[in-house]
Amino acid sequence: MPSFIPDLSVILTFGLATLVLAITPGPDMAYFISRTVNYGRTHGIVAIWGALTGLFAHTLLAAFGVSVLLLLAPTAFFALKIIGALYLLWLAIQAIRTGGSMTLQDKTGKSPTLVQTYFTGLAINLTNPKIVLFFVTFLPQFVSQTDPEASAKLLFLGAEFLVVSIPILLSIILMAGWIGNVLVNSQKAQKALNWSFAAVFAAFAITILAVEGKSAL
Repeated sequence: MPSFIPDLSVILTFGLATLVLAITPGPDMAYFISRTVNYGRTHGIVAIWGALTGLFAHTLLAAFGVSVLLLLAPTAFFALKIIGALYLLWLAIQAIRTGGSMTLQDKTGKSPTLVQTYFTGLAINLTNPKIVLFFVTFLPQFVSQTDPEASAKLLFLGAEFLVVSIPILLSIILMAGWIGNVLVNSQKAQKALNWSFAAVFAAFAITILAVEGKSAL
């Protein structure tokens, strides 16, 4: 197996995290569904590609940023992993506290062009501080400080993120009307997804803190 490919356990674990993220309601999902419902599936698909472009950019920044930390400031890399675990725990708590309040925009005014739809999807990801923090603090959890292939593995995981996300997001577009109706009108559905998110990422956070705590001793 090429050295840049992570262990199977890492690939599966990261795939689970990606799956949970993809199905959890948020601003990006609301945007995809509203564009589809209001302007058609083509706009929904273009909105997704805009968002995925933003996610790819975050992956590149995280991968090369981590490589710099590994070379110049290994202690800072360790601190980043601890901060990342605490951030995941905070996300889990917030998911439970906020419950569900997804809203979809109604069709108003002139229909946007596909280019406008694409760049709005891109902007949603590039300018969202939560997504920036998530990529910067979450991806490093899957590499070791002593791994010479850390950056390559992070890029591989970024590609996995896109591969796992695409079919899920396209399925959301195909069922946009039904999914939008369920998420807007069913508090139970939103709470179930948020609790699933909280459980998975709280488990990640606790495991990371335990492992890093032992390594520091």
